[in-house]
Amino acid sequence: MSEIDLLKKYVKDDKLIKHCIATAAIMREVAKELGEDEDLWWRIGILHDIDYDLVEGDMEKHGILGAEILTKEGYGDIAEIVKRHNHMLFGDYEKPVEITLQAADSVSGLIIACALVKKGRISDVTVKTVKKKFKEKSFAAGCDRDRIRMIEKLMPLEKFYEIAIRALQGVKGDLGLE
Repeated sequence: MSEIDLLKKYVKDDKLIKHCIATAAIMREVAKELGEDEDLWWRIGILHDIDYDLVEGDMEKHGILGAEILTKEGYGDIAEIVKRHNHMLFGDYEKPVEITLQAADSVSGLIIACALVKKGRISDVTVKTVKKKFKEKSFAAGCDRDRIRMIEKLMPLEKFYEIAIRALQGVKGDLGLE
């Protein structure tokens, strides 16, 4: 079973599936930039919210149940990272993969919101657009700017935006964007 099929086994919400695809695409591109394992980072991104529907908003369980599911399904190698990605329970992220997951998880929504303002054309989203919208706290208010800023431990914010935009352009069809 592919990772996307595994995700769909537990997640029914199409928006959440698209969010996971977006996060995974960004994770893979950042891994490439940092010389890390692209496939591993993609798997982490695609499966990081595998338990989200099941926990029904209970953030005391999110990630913990995900780790249990992943261990049961044969993905024990990424279970701990998925568990720890719940920033409401964990923190002090030092590993590049954990930092990137925090940033990718939030920036994906910000960039997709930018694309939606541009009539769904991700190809029209630029680093300048994202920088401007990042400063507008009311725009894509659910995207945690502090979590995005964590990436500055690894690279400049503008470089991250460039990589993330390119990553989302690569999966635009899966995201329903142009």
